[in-house]
Amino acid sequence: MKKVFLTRELPPKAMEKLRAHVDLEMNIEDRVLRKDEIIEGVKGKDGLLCLLTDDIDADVMDANPDLKIIANYAVGFNNIDIEAATKRGILVTNTPGVLTDTSADTAFSLILATARRIVEADSFARTGRWMGWGPLQYLGKDVWGATLGIIGLGRIGKEVVHRSKGFKMKTVYWNRTRLSA
Repeated sequence: MKKVFLTRELPPKAMEKLRAHVDLEMNIEDRVLRKDEIIEGVKGKDGLLCLLTDDIDADVMDANPDLKIIANYAVGFNNIDIEAATKRGILVTNTPGVLTDTSADTAFSLILATARRIVEADSFARTGRWMGWGPLQYLGKDVWGATLGIIGLGRIGKEVVHRSKGFKMKTVYWNRTRLSA
């Protein structure tokens, strides 16, 4: 069975699958590991399963010349020195697309919460200052029919635009390359 070091616990379903297929050693604390702790953890392992909060550079890779794979539990991989991994023949993987809908939902939720002043109104009510309805209290702005500006129309940006259609929003965007209509 392959030996893998995990820098931080993952959701239960993922942990169950990992434990069934690899000899797993992991950080049991819910915190980002220091570089020296990652270096110590990766020694003698076939693989490293890390998160976007972990800086995986040549020093980490050099701690174990037998390291075969670095799996990043993240959409991107800018936390990993790809050039160093390539030089050492270490395969680097990531999880593209897994958080597209989740991120778009969160972004649109924040748009609604900001426009409607939800956080302010919640705080106002929870601190006992709300004494009843008032015509000007925390009305915020309408989202319906508003103009939405998006910077970066990648997977997530496109999904935010898709959600905005339900609110009949006009969309403007900036992207490095112009997209067809």
